[in-house]
Amino acid sequence: MSDRLPLPAELTAAQRAAVDRITAGPRGGISGPFVPLLRSPELMTRLQLVGEHIRFGGVLDDDLRELVILTVARHWDQGYEWAFHHPIAVAKGVPLEVIESVGQGKRPHTGRPELRLVWDLVDELQRTGGVGDEVYTAAAKALGEEQVVAAVATAGYYTTLAMVMNVARTPPPPGGTRLPGR
Repeated sequence: MSDRLPLPAELTAAQRAAVDRITAGPRGGISGPFVPLLRSPELMTRLQLVGEHIRFGGVLDDDLRELVILTVARHWDQGYEWAFHHPIAVAKGVPLEVIESVGQGKRPHTGRPELRLVWDLVDELQRTGGVGDEVYTAAAKALGEEQVVAAVATAGYYTTLAMVMNVARTPPPPGGTRLPGR
């Protein structure tokens, strides 16, 4: 399948301004979901600023954030998100056994307990559209309400990106780790 929304050959003034803004930030350039989102430069800018906060300034522990992202990528069968964040997850301390479990759509059984709690939270939310008292209480007790809200917001943000890239058929970055089953 071909990329439906590749980088435009010529950018409008608004698109150029959006590219300049994202390039000046911690991402350093435009790739992945921001290429198709560029069709709506103001929306792309606002979304990428939310993502910039989540990724580079949020309260969620780095390993927990990356676990959320990989869980969302698996749920949406999103190859770009998986390939891009797999090495980041490893660098941020998510054990390979945990990543392999998530890639198979299974609950991790290794790593620190908070990883399993966050997986439970995001998995249940994605499967049912809500979170029951048992999962919520366990996550809130271990992480605090601020990190629970951050985990849910992270899942929502990366779900948005996954849906955009699935519609656009954004290809995974070259040389990245492929999502299991793809």
